[in-house]
Amino acid sequence: MLHATEVLGGEAYDANGSFVGRVSELFIEPADQPNRVARYLLARGKYLPLLARHDQVSSVAPGMIKLNVEEKELEHFHTNEAWLAVRKDLLDQQIIDTHGRKVVRVNDVDLSEQRTNGTVELRVTDVDVGLTGAARRLLQGLASPAVIRRIQQKLPARTIRWEFVNLIEPDPLRRVKLRITHDKLEKMHPADLADIMEELSPAERQAIIASLDEQTAAEALAELDSRLTSQIVEKMAPERAADIIEEMEPDKAADVLAGLSPEVSQDVLEELQGKEAREVETLLSYDEHSAGGMMTTEFVYVGETATRGEVVEWVRQRADINSENLDTIFVIDGDAKFSGDIAVGRLLLAEEDVTLAQLKSEPLVSVAPDAKEKEVFALFDKYNLRSLAVVDRSGRPIGAIAVDDVITRLREKL
Repeated sequence: MLHATEVLGGEAYDANGSFVGRVSELFIEPADQPNRVARYLLARGKYLPLLARHDQVSSVAPGMIKLNVEEKELEHFHTNEAWLAVRKDLLDQQIIDTHGRKVVRVNDVDLSEQRTNGTVELRVTDVDVGLTGAARRLLQGLASPAVIRRIQQKLPARTIRWEFVNLIEPDPLRRVKLRITHDKLEKMHPADLADIMEELSPAERQAIIASLDEQTAAEALAELDSRLTSQIVEKMAPERAADIIEEMEPDKAADVLAGLSPEVSQDVLEELQGKEAREVETLLSYDEHSAGGMMTTEFVYVGETATRGEVVEWVRQRADINSENLDTIFVIDGDAKFSGDIAVGRLLLAEEDVTLAQLKSEPLVSVAPDAKEKEVFALFDKYNLRSLAVVDRSGRPIGAIAVDDVITRLREKL
């Protein structure tokens, strides 16, 4: 195995054994081979630098590469934004370790050799984010490669497989040219993704969100610190912000809009469609620290005369119900007034023909939308609730407060 720091700065000799320059950069062409060193940039002092292709290299060793062509067959260097530069774009740069779910800094890059038909190709296998890479960088030029290798053997290795590396490129045009995607990030838990984003610079956070699909972006923003969420959304085009906010639960969407400047909030609201806009505007009309300001308008309620079997089948057919957040069914009487709630676990264990009126919990607990959050906290604590109904003056349910929203509010007060 070789390391990028052992190749960079190395002397290059052509097929005649003539010195042609020093390796000053290694280029990867992601559009062709995502991990192959495709070209070597050879610096020649005051002369124009040359480029050696991967198929023009016959051997590579620490501090030296040999070519299988003469110097005159090498091309002159021209900048290409579609090339990933190991020294410029990787060494000392922050990357996302999607396996370890954290942001790390690259100290070195590990390379494997593949020999074919008299040539040697270098492939990126890992990035070194530990003491071994740091030691090589520190001792480079002060000790021979052999001495450095003996020293690094005594240090703990800490590397990340190349396939788990997610690059951070703030420039949207260059992201496209380098074919940088965030598919791996979209598979992460939103809370982990939010933690990662909090470690990045504003430009890097913006780049990550810009490259995610709307649903993943919405989930990540919902987990992010509200101040950072506002900063990100403020810099978006209203159309993009609206597309993301439409994927959020109404209460989360209202929280995001409430944190924006009035002008931006209005621009985004104008881009929202029909039902979503009405729900969010309704929630924004409540005081932030009231039950109405904490509730969501997405909740499930059914008539108390329905049977357990009918309700389960109805829920199964409803594509618009978020099953991950469904832990309570609210029950209404013949006048559409709130008459109780049922934990989904209890519903599933009940007999098929039992009515909801027979399953609903006691006592009947609910709050008005103008109730203070302190009252909401007290009810959750007293009755060990997972969800709390919010009812209007007629006693009809208009929203629900989930326990995770209560926990979030309490954490903000710590």
